[in-house]
Amino acid sequence: MGKNGTATIVKHTGSHYLLSELPNWNLFPAVVRGRIRLKGSTSTNPIAVGDIVDYSTDDEDTMASIDIIHPRRNYIIRRSTNLSRESHIIAANLDCVYLIVTMQFPETKLPFVDRFLVTCEAYGIPVVIVVNKCDLHDEYSQALLKEFKEIYADQAGYKIIEVSAIKGEGIEELCEEFKGKISLFSGVSGVGKSSLIKAIDPQLEYIRTGEISLAHLQGKHTTTFYEMHPIATGGFIIDTPGIRSFGLVDFEKEELSTYFPEMLSVMDDCYFKPCTHTHEPHCAVKQAVEEGTIAPERYNSYLGMLEDQTKYR
Repeated sequence: MGKNGTATIVKHTGSHYLLSELPNWNLFPAVVRGRIRLKGSTSTNPIAVGDIVDYSTDDEDTMASIDIIHPRRNYIIRRSTNLSRESHIIAANLDCVYLIVTMQFPETKLPFVDRFLVTCEAYGIPVVIVVNKCDLHDEYSQALLKEFKEIYADQAGYKIIEVSAIKGEGIEELCEEFKGKISLFSGVSGVGKSSLIKAIDPQLEYIRTGEISLAHLQGKHTTTFYEMHPIATGGFIIDTPGIRSFGLVDFEKEELSTYFPEMLSVMDDCYFKPCTHTHEPHCAVKQAVEEGTIAPERYNSYLGMLEDQTKYR
């Protein structure tokens, strides 16, 4: 006898999907029958992990059919590689995003961090920064971390958790964060996302780990597909392939600065409204940069994003 229901996409591999009726973890396969496109979407993947869908089965087919995609409450998206006008949805309906960074081996570049954070702000997703591999920190790494925390915790107001997947430091705090949530793990290749997930839940042994490519101090990709995993402490984690670049999608230049929390807090004091914080006189953001309450690195990232928005339009 056929069945109808509502479930969450927990994995997709090309044209095939795995679904589960969360919070229960009972996987079953599904495909899209016909052509489903989200209204106005230019995404290369109109259905993403985390999407809630209506499905149906008939008497003779054990493969479910995805019929309807529910409206998303949020999602995280980036411009597709080499496709300036198309985008790729990383995941949808997230309670929190955990951006995994490392100070060295590999060094996570600040412009990447800024683009990722701006996207989370724009699409209404809470974000926590997780500094991994703290067991490897030497004096230079500690200096980098101190500066990093000044920029992102003290000035921008983001929560930062320091962890070591190898030694288990900070893992208990991280597990408390995850309880009852659907969370996304992301970052550049080699920051230790898969090792960190194993430290959080040792039962997830099938998540492969990879070695760092010393030739380029960049990680090799170890995750092929986006995939959600249940964790023993409660909640679900979506693991993602390592990202080498993060192109912004669908931002108006006038609104870009509102996605920088430290800029948003002072921009009402700008003389001109709207203000692009580039050439206008009596700009509160530029004054804050001069006074050191907004990091020059963040301001320079903002200028780079403005330039990109002009370039890709």
